[in-house]
Amino acid sequence: MSPDTDTLNYTPEELCSRIATLTGSIMNFWCDGGWAQGDAARLLDRSMLLWQASLAKTLIKWVDGTSEGELILAWANLGALVEGQLKLFLCVYYHDYENDVEGIRNRGVKIDPDACMLEGIRQFFVKRIWDVGTNWNPYVEMVQQRRNAVHAFQNKDIGTFQDWIEALRLHLSFVRYTGGGLPYPDEEFCGLREV
Repeated sequence: MSPDTDTLNYTPEELCSRIATLTGSIMNFWCDGGWAQGDAARLLDRSMLLWQASLAKTLIKWVDGTSEGELILAWANLGALVEGQLKLFLCVYYHDYENDVEGIRNRGVKIDPDACMLEGIRQFFVKRIWDVGTNWNPYVEMVQQRRNAVHAFQNKDIGTFQDWIEALRLHLSFVRYTGGGLPYPDEEFCGLREV
């Protein structure tokens, strides 16, 4: 995937601000269940969606980073946001997910989206959600691998801060895409047009 063309003109600070604003709008709408009903609403209600909004606000802390430790934490921050967007999508569409024979399993038992690891979620999206024109897998997999450096004792490719900033461009487009795939009263409600 390529970033939306308008993101190419944004400074790193503007990218962080727009990601924080959009993520906050989306998570604030869904934190009390949004329009979801039944099990989906209960799942959303117990999810810590406001933490996602808070994590989005912390992206700005890494813009002026210089150390490898800061870069690893920047990727970990971004990885948590990627995972949160995907989990939110599955929670909102929980009824469909629950009835999907390909649902994510642990030892043969289907598990709720909020309990899934990113790898299982990514594989589910590859199989069931993304198609050729909207395949976010390369982006998600790249962020996943770099954020996993936070657990490593072995050398891992963590890229550079410039790579992370370019990933922010993609992340804004990713949030627009995933957030835009959720039901709202209208696009203006969650700010998908402005951000």
